[in-house]
Amino acid sequence: MITVYRLRVSGLQAVTYILQFAGTKVEMKFMPIKRVLVAPAALIVLCTSLLAQTAGTAGQGTMASSAAAQAGSAVSFQAADYGGSQSPLMGGIPSGTATKEVLPLSLSEALRRGLEHNLGNILSEHALQATRGARLLALSQLLPKVEADVTDSPRQVNLEAFGFKGGGVVGPYNVFDVRAYVSQPVLDLPALNRYRAEKENVRASEFSRQNTRDTVVFVCSNLYLQAVASQSRIAANRAQVQTAQTLYDLAVDQKAAGVVPGIEVLRAKVELQARQQRLIVAEDRFAKDKLALARAIGLPLGQEYSLTDSMSYVPFAVMPLEDAVERAYRARPDYQSAQAKVRSAEATRKAAQAGRLPTIGFNGDYGDIGQRPWDSHGTFTVTAILRIPIFQGGSVRARVIETDALLRQREAELEDLRGRIFYEVQTAFLDLEAAAEFVQVAESANSLASEQVEQSKDRFRAGVTNNVEVVQAQEALAAASENYISGLQAHNASKLALAKAMGISETEYEQFLRGK
Repeated sequence: MITVYRLRVSGLQAVTYILQFAGTKVEMKFMPIKRVLVAPAALIVLCTSLLAQTAGTAGQGTMASSAAAQAGSAVSFQAADYGGSQSPLMGGIPSGTATKEVLPLSLSEALRRGLEHNLGNILSEHALQATRGARLLALSQLLPKVEADVTDSPRQVNLEAFGFKGGGVVGPYNVFDVRAYVSQPVLDLPALNRYRAEKENVRASEFSRQNTRDTVVFVCSNLYLQAVASQSRIAANRAQVQTAQTLYDLAVDQKAAGVVPGIEVLRAKVELQARQQRLIVAEDRFAKDKLALARAIGLPLGQEYSLTDSMSYVPFAVMPLEDAVERAYRARPDYQSAQAKVRSAEATRKAAQAGRLPTIGFNGDYGDIGQRPWDSHGTFTVTAILRIPIFQGGSVRARVIETDALLRQREAELEDLRGRIFYEVQTAFLDLEAAAEFVQVAESANSLASEQVEQSKDRFRAGVTNNVEVVQAQEALAAASENYISGLQAHNASKLALAKAMGISETEYEQFLRGK
């Protein structure tokens, strides 16, 4: 299942809330920030925990839940299911036996396993073998066929049954015959064009297999990045639980000293439990993401593993759009597969049109015949065959109409794919640019929110304010941390999406992730 999340932005609330919570006066240039927030709608791939985190604060009749609800309304995610968990690309053939040791798993190792054991890739290999078999079958119609048989048959014949009056019955007698037969089409244009069509089908299947391999790299990379993001959310939530615990302990101490009322302790306790709930959800999400990755790359059943690669922000040097589109036309295997399908359809139509033409063939046999093997004599037959179609009930015209429609369909699919490639590359460029800006804004907001939490804690410790301000600061930090993690994931996913759009996922995914 490839899960894509669409970012919904209500005006400029997401940034406004964070900056307001930070207590910082900032002059906002609305148009650039709006573009940064709206454009990542197509970027945020495979990010699920924000829904759970937003839901964790629902129903809490406190200022903490109010702040979380505001953050949730500013930036919310809605899952869209593409393919489902039963998609071959999400499945894999488990290989090996699970060990007690925790397996360290890097991104490159995960992709290597995925290319070997992913179900989608395995099925594409079998589909390629099937098309190769169809090509050999078409080739066999152009090659000579040689057979041999040996017969030994006692016979008795009634000649009168064949019109010989008074011939009576002849026999019994024995006929022994050992003979070889050969047949060879000399000129058969329909069979020749059918073979050419199957050759192009093999090429199309080979390109389709490569496209599947690129897709496997894209899917497994995103599953790995999703798991890494979920792991980062666990770390962020644990830090927030520790902060909430410190705040709760401080509130208990101050209540015992008679400095604050009991509502401060209650409010801090509610916030602590809300953070603990979010941590539980994040840990559950991480475990499920690891299971999805393990299934897609065919790890042994029950094998424990750890992720060794982290998720970081690396700027990407984008090439000119025109160069990327031209490279995509040259490199994308699905585009080359569509071109091969057009050539196959053209050959199929020629085969149908050639059904009106004569065919020339050759048949021959040679053998020994006699009453006994030691009493036989060699004989042979040579036959040249010219078949001229005169009337076939309109079958040729029907096949021509059918194959012509197939050709038009393949040409339309090719032109549509050519346009789709242009839009996919352009969309990937827009997503990548917006994701980079989004990460920069989120990083700044995260830093401001962290500073706000520290200042509000100092103010509460000094008795200047109650812990409402601290709870609000914590909620702002939680939202900023989530936005930063989602932004990092979106930025790396956008790089992978660009590599996929250009048809070079398998060969250059590592260079793209490194920003080259």
